[in-house]
Amino acid sequence: MTSFMEYLATALFAIAIVHTFSVPVFARLANKGGPHAGLWHLLSEVEAVFGVWACVLLVCMALFTGVDDAVTYIDTRNFTEPAFVFVIMVVAASRPILELVNMAIRLIARMLPLRNELAMFFVIMSFVPLAGSFITEPAAMTLAALLLRDAYFNRPGQDGFKYMTLGVLFVNISIGGVLTAYAAPPVLMVAQTFNWDTAYMATHFGWRAVAAVCINAAVLTFLCRTYLLDGSIGRSQDDDASVRPAVPWVVIAIHTIFLVGVVLSAHHPIIFLGFMMLFIGYAHAYKRHQNPLLIREGLMVGFFLAGLVVLGGLQKWWLQDLLAGLSPTVLYWGATALTAVTDNAALTYLGSLVEGTSEQWRYMLVAGAVTGGGLTVIANAPNPAGFSILKGSFPDGAISPLKLLAAAIIPTLVSAFMFQLPKSF
Repeated sequence: MTSFMEYLATALFAIAIVHTFSVPVFARLANKGGPHAGLWHLLSEVEAVFGVWACVLLVCMALFTGVDDAVTYIDTRNFTEPAFVFVIMVVAASRPILELVNMAIRLIARMLPLRNELAMFFVIMSFVPLAGSFITEPAAMTLAALLLRDAYFNRPGQDGFKYMTLGVLFVNISIGGVLTAYAAPPVLMVAQTFNWDTAYMATHFGWRAVAAVCINAAVLTFLCRTYLLDGSIGRSQDDDASVRPAVPWVVIAIHTIFLVGVVLSAHHPIIFLGFMMLFIGYAHAYKRHQNPLLIREGLMVGFFLAGLVVLGGLQKWWLQDLLAGLSPTVLYWGATALTAVTDNAALTYLGSLVEGTSEQWRYMLVAGAVTGGGLTVIANAPNPAGFSILKGSFPDGAISPLKLLAAAIIPTLVSAFMFQLPKSF
């Protein structure tokens, strides 16, 4: 029987979603100043939304059911993913890693039969999201967002270009991590239960994702070619090299070891947090080779995801029954839509608890979840990371959720077409 706290948690979850779509309103109020500008600024931080409403839920839980029950509920939540996203954001955003990625992007871009300005943009929007299958989606999102911010989003105006790029980025990151069984949060949540390994993901999901990512990136590059070629957007990726000396290869190698260590220990918080402590110490010792670490941004994103874990933990009463009653085809489109208002990893996890499902039903569940992962900031765990890094490039320092949704619809439909192609099970 559904309890009062479950109803309350669902109501607060709905309020948090509405709050997410209202962020630009609070940002405008904050920019007007006044005695409550600080409060409006807090409420305009998308990364704080779910954390704030999760705190409201915990206070209500303590008042209505007791402090012990509230503490027990928190103790039974799994906060590994929020902690991992925080750590991977900080490590992946370090200057040596960015320089390594820049070198790889320039190398790949030179191989393409395109002008360099177009090739560089295409590689960032395609190869970096696909790299998320190996370095994890949060790391790929962090790298892609930083590259876009520094090279293409650093000029005022041109909001249309920015929203189109953001929509494609979020969609491509969501589907770009499905070539392996460990990199995409919605896949990771079900891989063991469904007995899916990397070979299965590559043959059933991978080639479809590669095609969709490349189509989305190619169409975006074509549509934005005027901006990319006229010099009004972007700058040379080599500009920084003329200002600061290049990072020594040994420093890049050590940072790469830290990144690989964090990725390999993604399921073991104590280990990757240990890597984090060592990384911060090393970065401080050689800070002449560093940009400022994204500690604040990473913590805010972790807070957002932790709030999603707390609020999402009490949505099983309606979400699991809803998924269980859907046919495979309806499930695909239902999962795509539900992902926009829930975390896709939570969605696939709840679906994995449904007993007696067919292989086709399972495919449709996960395919729908990753397809819809770019529609909103809450749809996919890496999205808040990109949101946090890029929001300063938009008016009032806020990204409109409705404009993001509109920008993500076309690349989402392209992904849907690829994942709905005939298949055998």
